[in-house]
Amino acid sequence: MPIVESVLCAARAVRKEVFQFRFQYPLVEVPAAGPRDSLLYYFYSDKLAWEAMRMDSYGIPRAWYRQTGAAYWPAYIAWYGLVNLGHYERRNDSACLDIFLKQIDWLEANAVARSDGAVVWPMNFDYIVGETRLRSGWISAHAQGFAISALVRGWRITRRPRLLELLAGSARIFSLSVPEDGIRTTMNGHVLYTEVPGGRAPGILDGVMISLLGLYDLYVETADPEVGRLFNDGVAGLKNSLAHWNYRDKWSWYHNRGYLCPPAYHCLHHVLLKVLARLTGEPVFARYAGLWDPKRLSVLDRAEVYLGFLYTKNQRRLKHRTWSQTAKPAAAVVQVRAAAVTTDETCDYAV
Repeated sequence: MPIVESVLCAARAVRKEVFQFRFQYPLVEVPAAGPRDSLLYYFYSDKLAWEAMRMDSYGIPRAWYRQTGAAYWPAYIAWYGLVNLGHYERRNDSACLDIFLKQIDWLEANAVARSDGAVVWPMNFDYIVGETRLRSGWISAHAQGFAISALVRGWRITRRPRLLELLAGSARIFSLSVPEDGIRTTMNGHVLYTEVPGGRAPGILDGVMISLLGLYDLYVETADPEVGRLFNDGVAGLKNSLAHWNYRDKWSWYHNRGYLCPPAYHCLHHVLLKVLARLTGEPVFARYAGLWDPKRLSVLDRAEVYLGFLYTKNQRRLKHRTWSQTAKPAAAVVQVRAAAVTTDETCDYAV
């Protein structure tokens, strides 16, 4: 029952936020990721809980959220695939490779080639983020980046020509502004790629960084100078906006300083900055990665962050009355079972 599941979801959130707040999270950088001959992704975990997951009968994960119910999120699917590819690379478990390839099949089948030349992976449900109401079919830099990174690795494994065709159009959306149904926005004259089109800049930090990693993977694979330019534009924009997400050189803010990040998001920010510092050589990324390392926090700093998180998170809930927000149920999305995939086993993004 939706009401019962909503209540249980709220109870789990309170338990996690109040009693399970930890300053570490099981997510690590993968220094070997990045070269053209690598299948590894830039961060990895073998301890994710996948609490929001509702697996369908084809082995494709849906994410359950109060607003949408169980829905197909392209970023969630791509990340689940990349985690399992990471399991395969470390364990040589063919079942995990099969799981990854199932997610690639879904991303291939559900890619949308638009009339403007952009290939995108839309969210087929309404969604509310703060004051921004997104209509079904919205596009996200977060999903685009994850999908590109997954498809690049799918192409490296399978050499299916269709995957390369989709990748060829996947960067187009980064050159289109939000009013043009794109994901490109600006802040102080610098480019950012937004996870929430129509929302205020700079938006959600991990969405910006995940999109840059997708562009980086695409550039490494194709050497397309236009993709390289889009990547450099985004790097420059991130450099010039990072301070907006900085809380007293100790922690990171979530979504336009809406509230202090929970540990999972903050640790993701820390790891992503380390990755981008390595890939770009930009000192500002390394500087913030150092400032945001949870290990450097004193006891008083930890108390400040914990209490600040609880205060700002609940203040935002009251401001936006999130318990009353509703969106339309997720629309039906194409499901695909590849003939070559025979396993129904699952291996363990819940940030």
